[in-house]
Amino acid sequence: QVQLVESGGRLVQAGGSLRLSCAISGRTFSTYPMGWFRQAPGKEREFVAFINWSGGNTDYADSVKGRFTISRDNAKNTVSLQMNSLKPEDTAVYYCAAANKFSTNDRDYNYWGQGTQVTVSS
Repeated sequence: QVQLVESGGRLVQAGGSLRLSCAISGRTFSTYPMGWFRQAPGKEREFVAFINWSGGNTDYADSVKGRFTISRDNAKNTVSLQMNSLKPEDTAVYYCAAANKFSTNDRDYNYWGQGTQVTVSS
C-alpha cells in the first residue's frame, strides 16, 4: 500500500511563489514515476508536471512551463513542486500521484494523495 500526503498549499498573491511537497510511504518510492495534477472548481483534473524515477526526465503542461519545477528526493521519499510567478488561473486543488509508467494521463496513476488547496488572488 502506498500513501501520499501533500502539503504547502495556501493563499498567495499573484506573482508570488509556493512550494508544494508530497511525502510518500509504503512501497519502494524510488521506483515510481511521480506526477502533479490539479483540479479547479468546475473543471476536469489536468496534468501539471511529471518526473521519472531518477529525476532525470521531467515534463510539464504548457501552461506552467518556465514557472513550475518538479523535483524528487528518493532518500527522503518526497516529491516537490516549486511554483513561481503564480497566476489566478493556477488556483486549484493540487494532487501528487504515483504512476506505473511515464505518462501525462491520470489513468496511468495508481496512487493519489488527498490534495492541497492553492489559491492565487489577483
